[in-house]
Amino acid sequence: MELQPLDFEKPIFELQRRLQDLKDHSDEHDVDLASAVEAIEAKIRETRREIYGNLTAWQRVQIARHVQRPFALDYVERCFTNWIELRGDRHFADDKAMPSGLAMLGSQRCVVLTHQKGRNTKENVMRNFGCAHPEGYRKALRLMRLAEKFGMPVISLIDTPGAFPGIGSEERHISEAIAVNLREMMSLGVPIIAAVIGEGGSGGALGIGVADRVLIFENAYYSVISPEACSAILWRDRRHAPEAAEALKLTAQDLLKLEVVDEIVPEPEGGAHRDYDLSSANLGTALRQNLQRVGGTSIEELLKKRYKKFRALGNFAEGKSTTPSTRS
Repeated sequence: MELQPLDFEKPIFELQRRLQDLKDHSDEHDVDLASAVEAIEAKIRETRREIYGNLTAWQRVQIARHVQRPFALDYVERCFTNWIELRGDRHFADDKAMPSGLAMLGSQRCVVLTHQKGRNTKENVMRNFGCAHPEGYRKALRLMRLAEKFGMPVISLIDTPGAFPGIGSEERHISEAIAVNLREMMSLGVPIIAAVIGEGGSGGALGIGVADRVLIFENAYYSVISPEACSAILWRDRRHAPEAAEALKLTAQDLLKLEVVDEIVPEPEGGAHRDYDLSSANLGTALRQNLQRVGGTSIEELLKKRYKKFRALGNFAEGKSTTPSTRS
């Protein structure tokens, strides 16, 4: 699969193109260009370190949205075994934006909830660009109750710009469906592990994101609003999305400092789309370790910790200013 560079990656791809041209010229004309090849290879390594070691929040958002990035079902295929998709919410329909079902994580049977995007127009129409309708969240709740009944942990793979805001979605009470999930997940009597694998947008992400352990990929993001929407509200112009991304503190690194997430899952240099197998191995390891970490806790203690975890979000203590007051 030929990689599609993002704008800020073009200097790397240009150097790689020049390197390939040199190698082709050397082979074709039997010329020794080893020193020139080594110089460009060194320049490529230096440029990669410079770019990927200093990514901005907006650049990480672009990586999280990369069309070649692994999606949920790619991880299901590589991290789990015996996947059985279960369809329908038993009220209205099946939501193809949220394929969910039963699978084995190692030796542990679990319920897996996902958001799924598409790689082309046909797939995106079918998956509704990863934006779920109310029936998606009601299907997820049905499966979570199934997990509770049979004592299976729940694992959710989050990758959505947000819940679908269309008329039909509103008519079928999307806000109510998400709110019910928030309430029910808070008291669900089995371990829950959530992993943000790409985009974690607003209530659409949080609708399957109330968990004992919240993981996030190194270049994924988790935010109450997209940078573009935030920019449109604050600046009346979507062109300020990069500034909005910085202000929202939506990167994995910022979220870990704020204790919104519990662990960052490493990615290959340049993003998860560069090595599906390595990214999947990292995610699988993190899921198994965190499931083992919470698996030995009693349900009563688990629920107390879960409640305490989410009640603590958004609480900040501001220190008093040491600057003398100028008011008389």
